[in-house]
This record gives sequence, C-alpha cells and structure tokens, in this order.
Amino acid sequence: MQHRLISAIETALGWDGAQALGKEFTLGRVDDRELLTRVMTANRLLDIAMRRSLYRPQFRLFRKGEEVHPAVYFTDSVSPRGQSVPMVNMHRLGDLLREGATLIMDQVNVFDPTMEVVCRAMQWWAHERVQVNAYLTTNDAAGFPLHWDDHDVIIVQLAGEKEWEVRAPSRIAPMYRDADPNNTPSDQIIWSGAVKPGDIMHIPRGQWHQAARTHSGAGKSLHVTFGITKRTGASWLSWLADWSRERETFRLDLDRWKSTGTDVLVGAAAELAHERGPVDYLAAYEQQTTPGRHVPYLDVLGPLDAVVCVAHFPPRIEEHGETVDIVTAGKKLTLAAKALPALRLLLSGQPVPLKQATAVAGAEVTEVAEILVQEEICAPLTPELSSGYTGLVTSAVS
Repeated sequence: MQHRLISAIETALGWDGAQALGKEFTLGRVDDRELLTRVMTANRLLDIAMRRSLYRPQFRLFRKGEEVHPAVYFTDSVSPRGQSVPMVNMHRLGDLLREGATLIMDQVNVFDPTMEVVCRAMQWWAHERVQVNAYLTTNDAAGFPLHWDDHDVIIVQLAGEKEWEVRAPSRIAPMYRDADPNNTPSDQIIWSGAVKPGDIMHIPRGQWHQAARTHSGAGKSLHVTFGITKRTGASWLSWLADWSRERETFRLDLDRWKSTGTDVLVGAAAELAHERGPVDYLAAYEQQTTPGRHVPYLDVLGPLDAVVCVAHFPPRIEEHGETVDIVTAGKKLTLAAKALPALRLLLSGQPVPLKQATAVAGAEVTEVAEILVQEEICAPLTPELSSGYTGLVTSAVS
C-alpha cells in the first residue's frame, strides 16, 4: 500500500523503508502544505471532541504543565428520557484554549477515517502496531514535562510552531514493564529548537523530550504523533512461554526439594528457543493479529460495490499449484489458483471498485471479494471509510 504521507515521511527523513526506526533522532521537512491540512486540522480535531463521548485518559487537557481535572471541562449530556452521557463541554473547553492550554486526544485513528487509514498504511510499512495521538496547544501553554516514551515516535507538525528539546536516553532500550524505573533524565541535549509546519521528527524509544509554546505569544500548534511499538527479545520470550505449555516438561510442578529436573528444563527451553526463533515469532505476530473494527457488510443496505483490505498487516499469499492460501488475521483461507489475480488486487491495501476490477482481474473478483468480506479480511468501502483514502491512497485499479 503506497500512502502519500508515508512517502513524504521517508523523503523528509532520508529513509528507504522502515529499517531506521528506533536507530537515532532524525529531523526532516516536507513542504506540501495541502498534505498537512489533509491529514488533520485543529477544527477537525475539535469536531471529533464535540461529537463523541470521550473521557480521560483518551482525552486530556494540560495547563501550565499540569493536567486539568476532567470535571472542569466535562459535563453530562442528559437526553429527554433522562439518559446521561459524559461529553466535552465545548464552551468550557473553548475558554481554556483561549487562555492557553494543551489538548491531547489519544488514538485518533479510532475516530477519524483518515487517521485510521494512515495508521493501517504505517503498520503495513513498519510491520508493527501503530496508533496516533493529536496535540493542540494554544497561546503560551506548556505541554507534558520532560519524559520518555516506551515506543518509537514519528511526529508531524501540521500547523503553528512549538519549541522542542530532545535529550539522550539515560537507560538503553527502556521498557514500560522494566527492571529499572528510569526516572532520572539525561543532561545530554541531542536537539532543541522550534518546529514549524511540515517539520517531521523521529524520536527513538527512551530519548527524553518535551515541547511547549511558553513565551511564544498568541497562536497555536498542532501536531500528530505516531507511536510505533516494536517487538523485543522480551516479547519473544513471552511468546515462547505460551508455546511451552504444549510440552509436559514445562507443565510439571517445580520441585523445590530436588534439583534433578533442572537440566531437563534448561535443555527443553533451549530446544524450544531453537525450534521457534525470533524470526518465527515476528511472522506469527503479524499473521495471528485479529481483525480490527470495521463496518460489517449487510446486503439489506445495498450491493457490495467496492472493498478494501483491513488486515493490520499485509496478508501472506502462498501459491501451491492448483490452490492458493491466504494467511492473515489468525486465519488461513484456501482458494483455487484462478483467484490469484483477484486476490492480489483485493489484498493490495488499496480501494477496489469491483466493477472496474472485473476488467482487470476477471469475473471472479466479486465472488472472491464477498468471501474476503465474510472472513473480515476486507471490508465494504463505505463513503465514510473511502474519505480516509481520498487524495492519499490511489485506487488499486487506477
């Protein structure tokens, strides 16, 4: 799947693929203003907040470096029948933003089709799970205090300016669940300065950073942060622990009074690690991830006229002479080999209008599309979902 924003990120950072993720701090720039406004605007972010029932920690507000209590800007919306739903009070939120505050919305990809598609494309690119958070800062407002993230981030400045400081890590490859709390910031500054619309930063896991608009005067800053959580050696060991339950040796009680079984356990562990190495784990991680959220296909709502693959990662296509296997989302589908042209089109990650696809890949396209939709590997391309691709991802039959 070729996505316009990911191509822009690669060009700005001088990357060819995602191999440089997590290696070192990188700063670049893209000058395509139309692309920036297409990705997200401040008004669109506020519109999302207005129309949905959000609550902490998914939606937060900071002033002067401290979090504002949700009671200040949340109220219960009561229906005529007395049903109460917590909603953002837009009047109070507006007052806080006029005074100067930082609004944070986590996982914007859950609410916005453009962000959903960007994250899916980035997952296909990085082969890791991705979520995106949005940060709107107004006037002289501070953001988070100096901190580090337990994942790599790619930051795209969409509007306005903001001052950043990035420091070296004080612990190599720190983790969320770790043997060290890693609470002491490093004194070594890697980079500091103002970012402007189009600036893109890559901050690896563990590097301390902070951003603010203090002393910047009137104005705003809007940026999105793509959080990319890579697999680690500890992730692989956890996966091995699940596989160990298949073997009787690991299911037996540990005998604290005898040590005769120790060598057997150590040997069995080494054998398991050799049989199911890190490469096997990474492949399984991609193919066993369950399907994401999407609108189901209901024939009572109309015919299936366009689809798109919604798997978290690129499905694996395995050819076996007369048949072809599709491995993705914890499933393996076997179809006749004549379906291969249709499968390559439908699993491209790009929108597929079925009428045009028939001329490209044959009459089997519609039938194969119905199977993939039924198995939740593809989803109907509703107008709402289609809007997330418009101008950013071309049609598979273009």
